[in-house]
Amino acid sequence: MPAIHRNNDPRTCGALTVVQGQDNVFANGELVAVDGDPNTHGNGGLIAATRRVYINNKLVVNHTPDNANPDNLCPSLGGNHCNPATAGGSPDVFVGD
Repeated sequence: MPAIHRNNDPRTCGALTVVQGQDNVFANGELVAVDGDPNTHGNGGLIAATRRVYINNKLVVNHTPDNANPDNLCPSLGGNHCNPATAGGSPDVFVGD
């Protein structure tokens, strides 16, 4: 089972996830990421691959890795900024697809 992705977990572009879509479910002291959460480079909304696990009516994001929309550094820097997917998650909290 894949690790749950959380606030401040890394993205492939070097940014960190910023959980904005929910404010009351935590894993290891960090808010759990949900569909649409941006990153610290701006935009880069996560695209949850989980299809059956929800927090406050939003799909949960895990590190399978899950993809994301382009952040504010795409296309100028290109590369992973155009798909800033998850690059990490909880060491001991997992969620199924």
